[in-house]
Amino acid sequence: MAAAAGALAGAAALVTLAVGAVGAAYGAGEGPGAGERPGPVAAAVSPGGSVLPDGTRSGTARPSDVIRLSDGTGPFGFPGGPDQGEGVALTAYGRFAPPGSFVPSTALTYDRTFVPAGAWIVVEQSTERSETVVRARVGGLKAGHAFGAHVHTAPCDADPAAAGPHYQHRAAPVAEPANELWLDFTTDAAGEGNAETRHDWGLRRGGAQSVVLHAVQGGAGTRVACFTVPFGGYGTP
Repeated sequence: MAAAAGALAGAAALVTLAVGAVGAAYGAGEGPGAGERPGPVAAAVSPGGSVLPDGTRSGTARPSDVIRLSDGTGPFGFPGGPDQGEGVALTAYGRFAPPGSFVPSTALTYDRTFVPAGAWIVVEQSTERSETVVRARVGGLKAGHAFGAHVHTAPCDADPAAAGPHYQHRAAPVAEPANELWLDFTTDAAGEGNAETRHDWGLRRGGAQSVVLHAVQGGAGTRVACFTVPFGGYGTP
């Protein structure tokens, strides 16, 4: 099942959501190989035929965002997903654009000194009931800068505060990496960087909805960019 939104040009504008352990939707030229079992899969592509750090190459007829998510339900909570216990596999790609841009984007930059328009981000999630792994890769950001990054509880909006607080495994008055999903990274001379966080707990369904980039590392700091990501999980928020 697929949901498409936005436009292609220069931004993360089209999202395809495919759910299911058997009969999952695949884009043109994609699909399981001989003997492979179709299931929770994810792919990220970029506009204009460019190549992402993982070697993925887009084609001219493919969207700028591809998200494939399986979390025990169908899209938006409807039945039809894989059996519970199979976990979640998700990859989301976005290009940053200022709020209010003519071409809407799921990735917003609030300070183009740190995150220029057109910079990109890839977020990957792998979750089971007993483990969560989240990875982030970025490119085109301010070179040689130490960014803070955390998973937050709400989608991005024109107001940086709209993404809400950090996602926490257990409600706590302080921010700390052991209880949250931190992805701090330092960009190289090309403005690229990556980070990974790994925990022995799963996510609450609907509880994590974005990745926020901060001007400084640590538990807080000015929010310079935000990427809406429909993280998958189990149970209720």
